[in-house]
Amino acid sequence: MSNKQLDEAKALSYAPIGVFDSGVGGLTVAREIMRQLPDERIVYFGDTARVPYGSKSKETIIRFSRQIIRFLKTKNVKAIVVACNTASALALEEIQSELDIPIIGVLKPGAKVAAETTENGKIGVIATESTIASQLYTKVIQSHLPQAQVLGKPCPLFVPLVEEGWMKDPVTVEVANRYLEPLKESGIDTLILGCTHYPLLRSTVRQVMGEEVNLVNPAYETAIELKGLLDDMDLLNDGKGQFEGPVHQFYVSDAAEKFKSFANSILPYGIDTTQLIHIEEY
Repeated sequence: MSNKQLDEAKALSYAPIGVFDSGVGGLTVAREIMRQLPDERIVYFGDTARVPYGSKSKETIIRFSRQIIRFLKTKNVKAIVVACNTASALALEEIQSELDIPIIGVLKPGAKVAAETTENGKIGVIATESTIASQLYTKVIQSHLPQAQVLGKPCPLFVPLVEEGWMKDPVTVEVANRYLEPLKESGIDTLILGCTHYPLLRSTVRQVMGEEVNLVNPAYETAIELKGLLDDMDLLNDGKGQFEGPVHQFYVSDAAEKFKSFANSILPYGIDTTQLIHIEEY
């Protein structure tokens, strides 16, 4: 490799990672990337004008995902993380072949870990209606553990409750009890939090399910997979690059101030600005 090629490769490694979600849920993935890859920069987009994704059609989710990816590419990202289980289930396979940069979703890393850690082969998945209907979690889990029994449960009210900031509200606890009781009675020993909003309800889910059920957080597993992918492709940031502006950038399609306030309550770094963009223009 020539000096020029080495310089270009090094410059590319300093480029940011694009992360997108239907709203604030993907911040759980961004948080894990910040923790596991502290030298990396992030460009985050939350589609707050069109949340939730879980009740929308596959065609709509693919269209939304393409628009967001076109926006992220204007920020010269080196890789993209689809920090939304619904988009990972319904759009990732279709859009993967259209990109010249690596792209990963949150669904497969979580499914793999659940298959590896279950002891009795009974795995529960809580997710949006679209993700459960896709059956993709079942397919991926059984590709690793063919005899696994997978029980899916849509929890559509969890996303708006998180978006409202009602993580520990009595209403949320009551809703969680109603959703999770059948899974608790089924004898599962592993439960995948199959929507990036759901780790924000982890303590409530733990309270309902009990200590004996292993909770799998795909956000953490995705950050670990991303680290391995960037390392394999020589794209890891060594932290020595010079750049202007904030380390992390945040964009939304609506309610920028509300998003910023929420982000500052859960991220390890404070954010000063969240920019509003018209995603339909992309």
